[in-house]
Amino acid sequence: MKAARAAARASRGAAGRVTGRRAEVIAALLLMLKGYRILGFRLKTPQGEIDILALRGRVLAVVEVKRRGDLLTALEAVGVDQRERLRRAGAGLAARRRDLAGAAVRLDLVALAPGRLPVHIPDAWKGA
Repeated sequence: MKAARAAARASRGAAGRVTGRRAEVIAALLLMLKGYRILGFRLKTPQGEIDILALRGRVLAVVEVKRRGDLLTALEAVGVDQRERLRRAGAGLAARRRDLAGAAVRLDLVALAPGRLPVHIPDAWKGA
């Protein structure tokens, strides 16, 4: 019985990872259409993982990708602690790379929902 539950849990996890990767590719395509240059996917930093790092002009966008039923749920899925970790991760990357010196770090969201076009929200948690 325990083995069957563990196998089912592993299968759901694998399916979730595939869905997440697809969502990130769709988000990256949307950002590129909007003129962003994708600098990296799933970047591991001491503060946490950045889904997508993108640059447009002098704005370094740390992009969180969420696939949820609606936009509000996607926004709420990223808590205050996670937002702070992502901001620190983006600032740390910008500080270590000469080509990003002076770039403004911004936290964006790309929300995807079944049957809907993806939505990019620049500076999604401004003031939050």
